[in-house]
Amino acid sequence: MKKSEKLSLIIITKNEARNIRNCIHSASGLVDEIIVFDSGSTDGTQLICREMGASVYETDWPGFGVQKNRALEKATGNWVLSLDADEQLSQELKNEIEKILSIDSDAADSYSIPRKSSYCGQFMKHSGWWPDRVVRLFKKSSGRFSDDIVHEKFISPGKTGRLNSPIIHHAITSVEQSIQKMNAYSTAGAERIFARGERTSVTRAFLKGLWSFLRTYILRLGILDGRMGLILAIANAEGTYYRHIKLWLKQRGEHGADKT
Repeated sequence: MKKSEKLSLIIITKNEARNIRNCIHSASGLVDEIIVFDSGSTDGTQLICREMGASVYETDWPGFGVQKNRALEKATGNWVLSLDADEQLSQELKNEIEKILSIDSDAADSYSIPRKSSYCGQFMKHSGWWPDRVVRLFKKSSGRFSDDIVHEKFISPGKTGRLNSPIIHHAITSVEQSIQKMNAYSTAGAERIFARGERTSVTRAFLKGLWSFLRTYILRLGILDGRMGLILAIANAEGTYYRHIKLWLKQRGEHGADKT
């Protein structure tokens, strides 16, 4: 089936040499151009991207939302596919996208796609990690990403359709990576909620962490993901707890260390 619409792939990277080749290769034969915004890789990520035909832009790191909007501005296709470096298209998803761009391009302005995500080698079927729909295919003119530092979303006033086949997401490959991401994301999350005026306490941090565990393990059926579901629920609880503790420390610095 021949595409009638031009499709741009946008990716943001930093030190993704382990993942980026598989990410780009998974979209080969589908996309017409590849736009990569890299914020200071030192592991050869940029070289790999250029070898695979990508246009690479070196830049600072303003946060996920702003960086994706920068990449979006450089895209020349009337349709855009946004992938993270640790994500890959399944063949079934490629077929669905090709159909959208061939015969069904006016059905919606954007499409949400389920993500099949792995945690330390296990694809999670519950725990809030499936189907984890994200809008990643859209008409360039239909919207933009939120400016959030982390957990950005594509915002569009138009109609959003749904695709059925998944993005394959190698989210967390080791406990070490889980801890690193938890630290980075909790810091970014604390900064985001501090900027919008939210405040907390040590007690609230504890209760928020406890709620995150119960929501992941019980309400979102993480218990059915076995031992890895328990580990993920604990990791989510820790991330939530530390996000609020970091927020609490920021507000102490704002008002003086004697405040609690």
